[in-house]
Amino acid sequence: MTDSPEKRSAFIVDVLTEEFGASMAVDPAAFRRKFRKMAASPFAFYRGSASLFYADQRGDFAGDRYLDDRTSRVWIHGDLHAENFGTYMNASGRLVFNVNDFDEAYVGPFTWDLKRLAASVALLGYAKALSDRVIGDLVTGFARSYLAELRAIAAGGDDAIGSITLENADGVLRRVLQQARLNTRVDLLAAQTTVDNYERRFSLGDGVHEIDAATREQVCAAFADYLDTLPESTTRHRPLAAGIKDVVLRKGVGIGSAGLPSYNLLLEGHTEALENDVVIYMKQAQVPAVARHIDDERVRSYFRHQGHRTAESQRALQAHADPWLGFTELDGVGQLVAEVSPYAADLDWADVNEPEELAGVLTDLGRAVARMHSVADDESSHDLVDYSTEESIVAAVATDDDGFTGYLVDFAHRYGIRAREDHQLFVDLFRNGRLPGI
Repeated sequence: MTDSPEKRSAFIVDVLTEEFGASMAVDPAAFRRKFRKMAASPFAFYRGSASLFYADQRGDFAGDRYLDDRTSRVWIHGDLHAENFGTYMNASGRLVFNVNDFDEAYVGPFTWDLKRLAASVALLGYAKALSDRVIGDLVTGFARSYLAELRAIAAGGDDAIGSITLENADGVLRRVLQQARLNTRVDLLAAQTTVDNYERRFSLGDGVHEIDAATREQVCAAFADYLDTLPESTTRHRPLAAGIKDVVLRKGVGIGSAGLPSYNLLLEGHTEALENDVVIYMKQAQVPAVARHIDDERVRSYFRHQGHRTAESQRALQAHADPWLGFTELDGVGQLVAEVSPYAADLDWADVNEPEELAGVLTDLGRAVARMHSVADDESSHDLVDYSTEESIVAAVATDDDGFTGYLVDFAHRYGIRAREDHQLFVDLFRNGRLPGI
């Protein structure tokens, strides 16, 4: 971290312009909103600047003794920070707490996931006024839990704890799962739709817009193609005759999706009863930030488009993924399609403040990430990652647990400092009009 503020500021501008420049030209207002959200705190900045993080992995933070030909080619989440965890209802009907939001997923070095999570813990801990020692202990607990679960899975799974569900969760994560269980499809539909003349339609309002007939026809055609990408095992979850009741355009969806169009489709449920209608989204997928820094033609050429890449990656990383998960094309651009689930509940870190409680949560997150990395070689296409990822990672770490945990702790502290400094530089750039295109 020897760059002068001026040189680092120029680097930030270059990276953000390369990552977002084309999209900023199309919708500068969306990126002004995105950048204002990023300006709110170092953590918000870190969330929205994965491209900067990965540019640094190829720069002065490059070099990693735990990477080899196999551990550099693992299905990774791509944006594994502390706020990308929550609940989902899997294809078996079980509520699971796990990693979520796979928009940035790809095939790359497994340590990049762990380093991104570790640095986010440092930022989270700093915001809660925790000491460097406590932050180091939290990262150590996460890393040791990750290794313990991964080794148990590699050894056959008898000692592995497995997915985090209502059966084995406790403390904070059990509360999150219980809260998700209280959610209902009826409540989701009431929040997003109205019933008029005995039929359900989307409610229009802030960020939700009508579309013209031609656009609706294109979206419906893309939906028909999407149905062919669903696995046969999910046939029973499909709607009655796949009937589309309504389609709307949504704007301003998420800090990472600025400027990208997204459509919500209201579908007839498995019966004609109004309370089991289904809402799915179709959103334009984007090139993941990590892909710009991985030169592997085998990976790049495997995917038909970014929608295919996102869906395939999520299926690889998430055991029993959303049965509605699929992909399609709209105007020749790849789209991700999935359910707007009523059973999604995010982990709210505002409710977790004391070191003991934080340590328990991070231990569970270590297990969840290990599970994610190990599932990939079972669920993914074997011609892309055709070996046991857990066995490869365990072999790379070998008996160097202290070195491995120390490596992540050191990175967390160093990059936490860098991210806080970068945040201030970014705010100064933005407020003084030095970010081109917005």
